[in-house]
Amino acid sequence: MSGGPARLAGCERLSVVVPVYESGVVDELVDRLEAVLAVAAPDHEIVLVDDASPGPAIWPQLERLASERAAVRAVRLTRNFGQQAATLCGLAEATGDFVATMDDDLQQRPEDLPALLARRDHDIVVAQFPRRHHRWSQRLTSRVKGLFDRLLVGTPRGLRLTSFRLLRRTVVDGMLAVRTPHPFIPALMFHVSGDVVGVAVDHEPRREGRSGYSFLRRLGVFSNLLINNSSLPLRLVGQAGALLALASFALTAIVVYRRLVHDITVSGWTSLLAATLLLGGLNLFSLSIVGEYLLRIIATGEAKPTYFVRSRAGVAPSPVAAARAPGAD
Repeated sequence: MSGGPARLAGCERLSVVVPVYESGVVDELVDRLEAVLAVAAPDHEIVLVDDASPGPAIWPQLERLASERAAVRAVRLTRNFGQQAATLCGLAEATGDFVATMDDDLQQRPEDLPALLARRDHDIVVAQFPRRHHRWSQRLTSRVKGLFDRLLVGTPRGLRLTSFRLLRRTVVDGMLAVRTPHPFIPALMFHVSGDVVGVAVDHEPRREGRSGYSFLRRLGVFSNLLINNSSLPLRLVGQAGALLALASFALTAIVVYRRLVHDITVSGWTSLLAATLLLGGLNLFSLSIVGEYLLRIIATGEAKPTYFVRSRAGVAPSPVAAARAPGAD
């Protein structure tokens, strides 16, 4: 990071949202955040969201931090709704003019927050990691998802989406106005604003354990991107169906021509069975895609809250923030 540390103006407030799930470094994370924010954003708050961690000690730890630190608030969800929903919950609880989000494992350094604040003239500031300390499988799936992010969400070329980001209040309010049971944070961000910039920062090795973002969780997030935020599967199935229909019409015309003109009959039950299975498989696959869309349309129509809050700890949020939080108790 070049130059002096960025500092928010005295009238501006910064909220830092951290979804927590089985993290053993929360105390150190909060210590480092407060040390940085004391200089960069004296008017600040830290919102810790417990995404129903299976470990029994997580919520008591967050409660303790909220009772000991004036700037810390903690929220506990009723069950594990996933990182996207937990982040959305933190955004709804946040009261700042700017809201930063980051992970709980210290791979994203609190000391890099001033670098993001330095570019706060943009609506969205996304941390970029030139060198990532991830397993090869995570890097591979991240690259594949990055391609679809560009195709479906409209991510600018050369920008890699990460969970370490800074959002202007206008963007946060716009994101919260969209009600969906399957949120995908980047799609919500770019639906509100395209004013985005990337900032290169360091990525630290994981301090302990393995990431809770398993392959199945990443697949779930990818399905939200693919189905909830685009019609690409339907378009692809429709195009494949049109091509196969044209091919079948052409094949039928050839068979009829050969029979009428040259008196040649076409034999071969194997090819007939293969064609039947191909068309039948395409039909079943098309039905499954349409069914998935219908299920999600129904879920959206039912207006199910994205998450439910079990309890809160720390200084109560403002009435405006409390009214914004879906599923609030």
